[in-house]
Amino acid sequence: MELQETPASAKKSKHFPLTPFRIIRGVICLSVLLSTAFVFLIYFVPVAAVLLRLFSTLYSRKVVALLFGLWLGLWPFLFEKVNETTVVFSGDKVPPRERVLLIANHRTEVDWMYVWNLAYRKGCLGHIKYLLKKSLMKLPVFGWGFYVLEFIPLERDWVVDEPVIKETLSTFTNPQDPLWLTVFPEGTDYSDEKCKASQKFASLNGLPVLKNVLLPKTKGFYACLEILRSSLDAVYDVTIAYKNQCPTFLDNAFGVDPSEVHVHVRRVPLDKIPESEKEVSKWLMETFDFKDRLLFDFIANGHFPNEGTEEELSTAKCLANLVLVMAITGIFIFFTFYSSIWGKIYVLFSCIYIASAAYFNYRPYPIFGSVNEKLNKILRMKSH
Repeated sequence: MELQETPASAKKSKHFPLTPFRIIRGVICLSVLLSTAFVFLIYFVPVAAVLLRLFSTLYSRKVVALLFGLWLGLWPFLFEKVNETTVVFSGDKVPPRERVLLIANHRTEVDWMYVWNLAYRKGCLGHIKYLLKKSLMKLPVFGWGFYVLEFIPLERDWVVDEPVIKETLSTFTNPQDPLWLTVFPEGTDYSDEKCKASQKFASLNGLPVLKNVLLPKTKGFYACLEILRSSLDAVYDVTIAYKNQCPTFLDNAFGVDPSEVHVHVRRVPLDKIPESEKEVSKWLMETFDFKDRLLFDFIANGHFPNEGTEEELSTAKCLANLVLVMAITGIFIFFTFYSSIWGKIYVLFSCIYIASAAYFNYRPYPIFGSVNEKLNKILRMKSH
């Protein structure tokens, strides 16, 4: 594996001290993120994710992706511009706006947030979906956002999760429906204790003994691949590594860590991935063995091979997105306080609906769209 002699990431690598300034700035950033999310949810969900969905799931998703993609764009801005985190991409330079299944290693609780930095650059931020713990769907505001963006909640029990995955993904088979489905096959974030248990299991079952990643769980990945294969452009194999230490959510919020995030991307065409479940399981094991070796190289050299595949985010674009989100939020906050009683009733019922729908994972069925499809089917039958 060839490595560049002078990595672009050599500029800086340090742990930022938690100063009063960083605490105040972090509180302001979190307040902005929460308030803007709340306003977007209560005002746009009833129209975009409920009313429009009664007519067309496809167009409802497009509108939701556009609106909430604006809000998600605040996070890469926070990481790269406010916190001054250097995000270094390497490996393959992938084309924009592909429909993909993305797999990644799971070093810490915030890995999934740095996938947003790649999706933002590819114009797919609003189309990203995750398989995640069901308990996270019950978080106030953030859990509502996970629901609206159609993240797939899991109990981590395959008997329970299999029908949920298959039922949900059956609605994502339209090739015209943009999708970045992200799966963490390890099933949990990495720790030394979990790694030892994973290594013990591997030794007893004749599997690769991995040191920097956990053994992947293959059933969930295979189920996603089997359902979506005919509509995907590729699978992205993403490996994430951090300088110094793995960050927590609060480290991100206050800009303490990480100073550097390294993201290695390998684009795998669908014809390079086998079709049978047994062969897919073998391919996934080999992929995580490759990740393990890649992370060994990162530890030794401080960077992944073939750095610099993605450009830095445009500060002007980030600021324009921030101004637009803040302007929309300001207008609707003003409306909330100075509207008639009907405006306040709308806000109240919107909150009740989103909270209950997110808790029970309920989504409206596209009634009018299904009626039109049935009528078209009848007309086609008569014409024949």
